[in-house]
Amino acid sequence: MRRIAVAALMTLMGALPAFAVGKITTFTLDNGLEAVVLEDHRAPVVVHMLWYKAGAADEKPGVSGVAHFLEHLLFKATDKMAAGEFSAVVEANGGSDNAFTSYDYTGYFQRVAADRLELMIQMEADRMRNIRLTDEDIETERDVILEERNQRVDSEPRALFGEQRRAAQFLNHPYGIPVIGWRHEAEALDRAAVFDFYDTFYAPNAAILVVAGDVDPDEVKALAEKHYGPLRPTENLPERVRPQEPPQLSERRVIYEDAKAAQPFVARSYLAPERDPGDQETAAALTILAELLGGNSATSVLGTQLEFGSGRAIYTAASYSGLSYDDTTFGVFAVPAPGVSLQEIEDDMDAVIAGFIEDGVDADQLARVKGQIRAGQIYSEDNVGGLARRYGAALASGLRVEDVKAWPDILEAVTEEDIIAAAKQVLNRKTAVTGWFRKPASEVTQ
Repeated sequence: MRRIAVAALMTLMGALPAFAVGKITTFTLDNGLEAVVLEDHRAPVVVHMLWYKAGAADEKPGVSGVAHFLEHLLFKATDKMAAGEFSAVVEANGGSDNAFTSYDYTGYFQRVAADRLELMIQMEADRMRNIRLTDEDIETERDVILEERNQRVDSEPRALFGEQRRAAQFLNHPYGIPVIGWRHEAEALDRAAVFDFYDTFYAPNAAILVVAGDVDPDEVKALAEKHYGPLRPTENLPERVRPQEPPQLSERRVIYEDAKAAQPFVARSYLAPERDPGDQETAAALTILAELLGGNSATSVLGTQLEFGSGRAIYTAASYSGLSYDDTTFGVFAVPAPGVSLQEIEDDMDAVIAGFIEDGVDADQLARVKGQIRAGQIYSEDNVGGLARRYGAALASGLRVEDVKAWPDILEAVTEEDIIAAAKQVLNRKTAVTGWFRKPASEVTQ
C-alpha cells in the first residue's frame, strides 16, 4: 500500500511547486537578527524556532561540550522566569518545546496555537540575554550531562567506536571533538566557560528566527521588533573561521575491540564537500550517490550485490548529508554474514564500489531515487516543524534562503555523469578512515 501511495503521489508531483503551502518572507532587524517566515494557513498552529549560529565546532579549545551544556542551562531561570517555568508555560498553553545542539548550531523551538506566538517570542527573547544561573545550577546540570554521556556514549561500544573514528577523520578541525564533549573536559566545565560562550553567541546578530505556520509576516515582524529588537548585539562578533584539516595523504584505520560488541562490522568515511552558497551541485550528486549505493537494501548497489546477491553481508548502507558549515563526510557500512571476515567484507565492498564507478549509473535506478527524493520533499512540507527545521538548519549552516529553494531543482538536474564524477572525486581511500568493530581478537571465531 505504501508503494502504491508513493507512486500515486509521484504522478502528481509535476503539478506541484517546490514549496506548496505558502510564501516565504525574510527580514533582518537593526540589531542583526535574521528572520524567515513560512506561511501555512491550513491549521491554526505555529512553530517558533530560534537558531544560534554557534555549536560544538565553535567552542574554544579545552571546553568541549559547553555548547550542549549551555543548551541544558537555558531552561533554568532568567530575569523574568523561574527555573523550569519556560517549559511549564509552554505546556500550560497546550504546546510543546525542546532544544538541540549540533556542530554548527544550537536550536530552541516551541509548537503552539497560533494565537500564543507572542508569548513564545517574549519568553525566548528573555532568555537570549537574561539567564540567571546559580552555582547549584552549574553543578547539578553538569552531573546531568555527564550521566547523559555515560548512557549514550561511555556504555555503548558502537558510540565509542564512532567517536574514535571521527577523531581520526578530523585531526585538526573541531568536527573531530564530540558534541557532548570529551569526558575530562566536560567534568571541568564551569560558570566562566558557560558565560563566555553565552555572552558571545547568544545575541541577535548570531541568531536566526524561523516562524512557520498560520501567521502573517507583518505581524511576525512587528512582534520580533517589539521583543527581539531591543536586545543588544554582540560587538565584534568573531568571524566563523575554524581550524581546517591539513591535506590527508594516506588512509587511516581504526580497530575497536570490545567484549560487548555483538555484531562485527566495517565502517568507512571519506572527506567530502558540503553544500555551499551558490555551489550545491557536487553535494547534490553525492546525495543521490549515497542513495544509489546504499539507501535501500533491496534496490541499492551494495544491498543487491552483497546482501541479496552473494549473501556475504547481513546489512549494507551508505550515508551523506551536505548540511555542514565545513567539509563533511561520505560513509559506507557493511555487516558481514557469519563465516565472512571483516577483511573479506571490506574487500567485497571495495569491489562493488569499483564496479559501480566502472559500469556507470543505471538510468532506471536514478529515476527511482529522484522520485523518492521528490516524494520526501513533498511529504516534509506537510509538517510545519519539519519545514522550519529545513530552513533553519540550512541558514545556520551558512546557506541562504535561495539555496534552500533551489535545492530540489539542483537534485533533479543531477546526471549520471555528475554522480560518477562525484564518486571518483570523493571515494578515495587516501582521504578515508576505515574502521573495524569487533570483539577482542582472542574471542573472534570467524
